[in-house]
Amino acid sequence: MRALIQRVESAQVEVEGEVVGSCGAGYLVLLGVAPGDDEALAERLWRKVAALRICADDAGKTNLSLVDTGGELLVVSQFTLYADARRGNRPSFTNAAAPDLAERLYERFCELAEAQLGVGHVGRGVFGAHMRVSLVNDGPFTVLLDTAELGWETSSVG
Repeated sequence: MRALIQRVESAQVEVEGEVVGSCGAGYLVLLGVAPGDDEALAERLWRKVAALRICADDAGKTNLSLVDTGGELLVVSQFTLYADARRGNRPSFTNAAAPDLAERLYERFCELAEAQLGVGHVGRGVFGAHMRVSLVNDGPFTVLLDTAELGWETSSVG
């Protein structure tokens, strides 16, 4: 799985001109799923995102997590995080999971976020829809987490 995390002052997602999800100060998470990913990996990735210390403390140092600050979250599914543009000019998306798996793990990630104590509002995009995402970056501060690069294998996640 891949999560592109942007610390934001606010963010929102629209489908067909209607705002379907939003958040205040916190994170916009663009979430991609690969074919071999599973629920255990989604849970581990959520724990990492929730604990990631990229929010400023009173001294302006990035010592606080989303949970520490009670920040809000907007999660948007984004299969294009698995785009492969190494050959030619048209990206391939064969490294992205099939829609049924991707939607299941996206929903699981969102459910975990909603259940986490201390996390405020959790907004969502609409899986598979054409979405317009807008945000006000805070920093800007953007972090990419790739479970494969973290060395997390689905069979050994725990």
